[in-house]
Amino acid sequence: MLTLAFPNFDPVALSLGPLVIRWYALAYVAGLILGWRYVLWLAARHPGIVTREEIDDLLMWATLGVLFGGRAGYVLFYNFPYYSAHPIEIFALWQGGMSFHGGLSGVLIAVAVFCRVRHRSFLRVGDLVAAAAPIGLFLGRIANFINGELFGRPSDLPWAMIFPRDPLQVPRHPSQIYEAGLEGILLFTVLFFFAVPGRAADRPGLLGGIFLFGYGLCRMVAEFFREPDPQLGFLWGGATMGQILSIPVAAAGVWLIVRALSRPPAPRALEI
Repeated sequence: MLTLAFPNFDPVALSLGPLVIRWYALAYVAGLILGWRYVLWLAARHPGIVTREEIDDLLMWATLGVLFGGRAGYVLFYNFPYYSAHPIEIFALWQGGMSFHGGLSGVLIAVAVFCRVRHRSFLRVGDLVAAAAPIGLFLGRIANFINGELFGRPSDLPWAMIFPRDPLQVPRHPSQIYEAGLEGILLFTVLFFFAVPGRAADRPGLLGGIFLFGYGLCRMVAEFFREPDPQLGFLWGGATMGQILSIPVAAAGVWLIVRALSRPPAPRALEI
């Protein structure tokens, strides 16, 4: 069977004595920084939603939300029996183990608290954050590919790969690349279409709804090609945990879209 050779990347980007910097960590850092810059650019095009100084503070809030939420989500949804028996390892972030759905919950909480403290509109600020989120998703999936983790199900397609971490050593879908294209490039493009020309400026919550629905749909599709986590396997009706967690995300997105479109256009934020 013809397969593509997996490019055997070193997961360590830089090693200086005891200091080890991995591509996975760099993906998180780059995603947050590029997302922050994109939110600054969008906010400048739609003044009055949030100030530059507040966006700088929001970056710290979002970072904490991603880290704590992502780790908590992985512990609770994907490997709770193990971590309940080894609680000290919950803090071993360098060993990997982050959940997007947990990170999403963490960011939503962080943005909600931030907006309450700063007296800003949660929906409008959330729209800006949602428009930038696919940047981090794309980089995170590329880092998954570099690490050779979260690989796909067995496949006989010509672009299937044998991943070094696969105990069966069979050709598999490079599902990380599929997810990078769907959750990253495709979703960013759709949100860009609505965000940049101002098509959603008078519809608070529309961008957030498009993101949630789009991510939920893309993730559910991608999960048909991705190997489920070995400690969980297939769940009800052959669904994976990623698909089950994405159903309420997509449903919340539909609710936000309907809500935004069914209400009279809101006045655009005024220049501060």
